[in-house]
Amino acid sequence: MSLPPLPESAIDIDAFAADWRAAVALSGAALARSGAAKPGYAAEMIRMIEDHGPYVVIAPGLALAHARPGPQVIADGLSIVTLKEPVRFGHAHNDPVRVVLGLAISEAGAHLAAVAAVANIFNDSSAIDQLAEATSAAEVQQIMGVIPS
Repeated sequence: MSLPPLPESAIDIDAFAADWRAAVALSGAALARSGAAKPGYAAEMIRMIEDHGPYVVIAPGLALAHARPGPQVIADGLSIVTLKEPVRFGHAHNDPVRVVLGLAISEAGAHLAAVAAVANIFNDSSAIDQLAEATSAAEVQQIMGVIPS
């Protein structure tokens, strides 16, 4: 599986979030703006972290927020929120987070493949810093290797 769509509407640059819940809510709002998820998907992502801990903080400075496929997901999609000020998720090694990716996947079987496709981008350890310092949606799309739509 390749990366889910990442339209400009799903990118939020230099946002402010008071805490991790607000940061995840921003990524959910970006997924909703892009048409990938319903507004309630953000609450599902937050609930997953409350239930299972900060497992979504997959690398230093990077969180991959997601929830299971369900009625809140409209289509596969990706969102990226870069934070003006990093927030702590409570992860022992990878806090604080500067970049929050939101992932919505419509079919359970595609979920792991989508996570793997996203994770492959971060085999290049400089990608997180590049995203955190990006100043435009087009720059974020270029770093992610997505052709703007």
